[in-house]
Amino acid sequence: MDERHSRLPHWARLGRAGWKNTGAERPHFAVVPRPGQESVWDYPRPACPVSDPRAIVVEFAGAPVARTRASVRVLETSHPPTFYLPPDSIVPGVLVEVGGGSRCEWKGEATYFDVVAARGRAARAAWCYRAPFAEFECIRDFVGFYPALLECYVEGQRVIAQPGGFYAGWVTPELVGPFKGEPGSGGW
Repeated sequence: MDERHSRLPHWARLGRAGWKNTGAERPHFAVVPRPGQESVWDYPRPACPVSDPRAIVVEFAGAPVARTRASVRVLETSHPPTFYLPPDSIVPGVLVEVGGGSRCEWKGEATYFDVVAARGRAARAAWCYRAPFAEFECIRDFVGFYPALLECYVEGQRVIAQPGGFYAGWVTPELVGPFKGEPGSGGW
């Protein structure tokens, strides 16, 4: 066990130890990608942050929430990527911190936000990691958004939400699965 791993909280060490799919080998049921496509089964585990220069736009009820060409997408075996946007890309005043949080064995403990606009409020539609684990320092204070609750776009293409409601992956046309969150995917 390396020193960084030994400094992780017990809950994170347990979570990391529980995964059998690591991206090293595609399972028999995975869709084989065609040229220009990515299989989420080729993504690594542990999860990995990757800079993404594509145009990212987030809206709520037709109002702008965020816009950037400096996002970080997190790749993890079986999951569509989750995009994290830099704090300076967020429209001031649209995020309202709310109680409760969640834990990710790769990134750390998350803080949640409602997204507010003139025409409504999307409860717990965004989150960030204020003190991420060392491997994810690059997303400190960057904000992730649930595409099931907001309108999210990559290069003008509307994102489809990752199945299952809990996860926040962004399904874009170049991805093939199946994706974690679909029925029967609990052990992936």
